[in-house]
Amino acid sequence: MTTIDDPGTDDGDESADLVGGGAVIDVEEREPAPPEENGDAPEPDVPRGEDTPPTDEPAEPAESSAEPVPPEPLSPYDLPGAWYVVHSYSGYENKVKANLETRIKSMHLEDKVFDVVIPMEEVVEFKNGRKVNVLRKKFPGYILCRLYLDDDSWYAVRNTPGVTGFVGSASKPTPLSRREVERILGVKRGEEAEKKEPRFKPAWEVGETVRVVEGPFADFNGVIEDINVDQSKVRVLVDIFGRETPVELNFDQILKY
Repeated sequence: MTTIDDPGTDDGDESADLVGGGAVIDVEEREPAPPEENGDAPEPDVPRGEDTPPTDEPAEPAESSAEPVPPEPLSPYDLPGAWYVVHSYSGYENKVKANLETRIKSMHLEDKVFDVVIPMEEVVEFKNGRKVNVLRKKFPGYILCRLYLDDDSWYAVRNTPGVTGFVGSASKPTPLSRREVERILGVKRGEEAEKKEPRFKPAWEVGETVRVVEGPFADFNGVIEDINVDQSKVRVLVDIFGRETPVELNFDQILKY
């Protein structure tokens, strides 16, 4: 017999014969195919729910277009100019104030005369048996002016109708001190002005005759002997059977005779 050599079975071949029904399958070692280039590389996965790490660069503060407002002086004494007291006719303070403000504008002295003030205070009075808060002039016949004193401002104020002169020397008025200004006009504490309880100003005086309108001595007349503002009481000498008897009454129990 003649032997026929299979030419497909050489030594050193890297292929392996897989016999199964006479078919031969070549199995070769292949490297994995490189990924297809589709443009940008895939983004790395970021876990959800985690905050992005902060950057080292600080955030720039927002620029404010509003200009800073200078703080308001706490004391009226610290305002420009000095405070002077002007004497006027009693009962004409409001009219003199209006005349003075008109004169300042007409003479263009707004840069020298800054303010004209009538000092007021709140007091409690009894009217028709009831307490009523009313505003009253602290110093009737006097007005306060804040100004830079020179010949022009002195002439404008002194020759205003209703003004009789400055308080102090006729040629050189004396300005008020800080203590006087703050006592008369008050001092601001923070954003709100210092508030005081309105004081009671009795409508009667010691020695004045009044009429009792309430109580067991109603319709009796008497003379006020003493006034107690703190307790809102008066002691009245009432004529009972021809004899003066001291009786203590409330403010709302008497009226002017």
